[in-house]
Amino acid sequence: MKAVIVEDEKAAVRNLMALLSEVAPEIEVVTALDSIAESIDWFRVQPQPDLVFMDIHLADGSAFEIFQHVEIRCPLIFTTAYDEYALKAFKVNSVDYLLKPIAAEDVRNALRKLECLRGEQSADRMPEAGLQGLLQALKQQEHYKTHFLIPQKGDKLLPLAVDAVYYFYITDGNVKAVTDGREYALSQTLDEIADSLPPATFFRVNRQYLIARRAIKDIDLWFNSRLSVNLTVPVAEKILVSKVRVAEFKEWFTRG
Repeated sequence: MKAVIVEDEKAAVRNLMALLSEVAPEIEVVTALDSIAESIDWFRVQPQPDLVFMDIHLADGSAFEIFQHVEIRCPLIFTTAYDEYALKAFKVNSVDYLLKPIAAEDVRNALRKLECLRGEQSADRMPEAGLQGLLQALKQQEHYKTHFLIPQKGDKLLPLAVDAVYYFYITDGNVKAVTDGREYALSQTLDEIADSLPPATFFRVNRQYLIARRAIKDIDLWFNSRLSVNLTVPVAEKILVSKVRVAEFKEWFTRG
């Protein structure tokens, strides 16, 4: 089987090729394309591969622009750090929709799905199992919170937009959300909050802190291979990334 990778991050290309080598060594990656323009030029003149792995956010725009210029008839597996594009993926020959960081099991399941679908439907139709996967991704997106309701005096509830929160943290057993200059007490646990937020936007750096990507100012190397994260808003103490989460944090941050 011949495959093409459309991805503008070299580290992501290396990671995907390593995963393919692990779970499906029979797949030959014939090329890796890193832009919309290069992808259009390639698909105009080259024969269709058996499979395309495609990131959605490329350096020169959205990968969906490629389909406006060339016809890609082979199955596609989308790879992205964002889950809001599942509906668009439905409109092309998508077999699966993998959210970064991608694990070997994700690739294995996607290829297994492709293998099951081969021979059942033509590549220019949306396979039923692929549709179910995309619908599941859409349902997961709907699950993510956009607001919290904060109890106020006088039997009122104050809407707090998730986009306004820089970080959540635990203090004296209580969970608080911090915005630009204000803190709000929440009734949920930090685990429950982490599960309710989009993983591409928030990261649980340790047991005490859940931080937003947009709140990160810079990062310091710390002792014992840990990282110290500096935010754009004041924090009473250093926010250290747990040693066991450093690699995952780097992957999350660089795939934004």
